[in-house]
Amino acid sequence: MVRDIRVIGTGQLLELSARLRRAGHENIRQSFQRRIRRAAEPLRDDLQDTIRTLVIRSEGRKTGKRGGPSPTSRPLRASIARAVRISVRTTGAPGARVWLDRSLLPDDITPGVVNRLNEGRLRHPVFGNRRRWTQQNTTPLWWDKTIRAHEPRITREVERVVDDVRRRLE
Repeated sequence: MVRDIRVIGTGQLLELSARLRRAGHENIRQSFQRRIRRAAEPLRDDLQDTIRTLVIRSEGRKTGKRGGPSPTSRPLRASIARAVRISVRTTGAPGARVWLDRSLLPDDITPGVVNRLNEGRLRHPVFGNRRRWTQQNTTPLWWDKTIRAHEPRITREVERVVDDVRRRLE
């Protein structure tokens, strides 16, 4: 299952968010938000690069089976990469979130397709013919592995930002 990554240090970020609101320092709040976004941007970029270069292997055409051009004009991987987004909140539940915006996916690419790609397989009808199906395979857990690789760096960055803002408020 493709999950969101949320960078939160619940206690620290909530306490700092409340202090920012009380202090009314809008420029500090904007700087805080911008720096947290910058900490998450390499993860978003890496997720986009990973999906764009993800190798998807097919079973291959069987003897006597016909091939043909793709019935769609847009590439699957590029469409998914365009839908990877970042959002940063400094109030309520503060933190950074890297997620897949379903509204940016074409209608025929459901979030289930992305989840199955993350599982390492994609089973679909051959050129839309629901009587003939094929399976394609890929590297499993590409989303999860990419996130895990970035978690320590993002955590360090957010802790540093929180400490800097806390010092400025004191």
